[in-house]
Amino acid sequence: MSSIPYDLRKIRAFLFDVDGVLSSDYIPLAANGDPLRTANIKDGYAMQLAVKCGYQVGIITGAYTENLRTRYAGLGVQHIYLRSAVKLSDYEDFIRKTGLKDEEIAYAGDDIPDYDVMLRAGLAVAPASAAPEIKAIAGYVSSKNGGEGIAREIIEQTLKTQGHWMKDEAFGW
Repeated sequence: MSSIPYDLRKIRAFLFDVDGVLSSDYIPLAANGDPLRTANIKDGYAMQLAVKCGYQVGIITGAYTENLRTRYAGLGVQHIYLRSAVKLSDYEDFIRKTGLKDEEIAYAGDDIPDYDVMLRAGLAVAPASAAPEIKAIAGYVSSKNGGEGIAREIIEQTLKTQGHWMKDEAFGW
């Protein structure tokens, strides 16, 4: 039984912000000033499994470093929007490309740039560390902070609800 108060049988896609959702809010900087992000290995496992099971998976982030594209493309993530100045525009591009409806999409965000997308997506998810304005509009607020397995939580509960968890696809990368 899911702790997420949404009909997870509707979900066909998972979209995530990066900073504060897939990675921690605290980002150390390299000597040259580039941000160094963390990646939760269980999030990665869940994301690649969702792709194998036929779900659309994407990220929409204002960040831009090539290592983000490398990391998520390596997991099979099909839709990668970096340097997203207006996330709603990229969300609408995702809708056009996939033909999905808002109610079929789960989106996880943590701060003001995610606000408009979260109002549109069927399931809006916020980490515990999200801005108060984001938590106020989220359909589900996780007990986990950003970088602590938000993607795994959402994907696992959805796949369990839809009967895809612990099936043949699950046993391998």
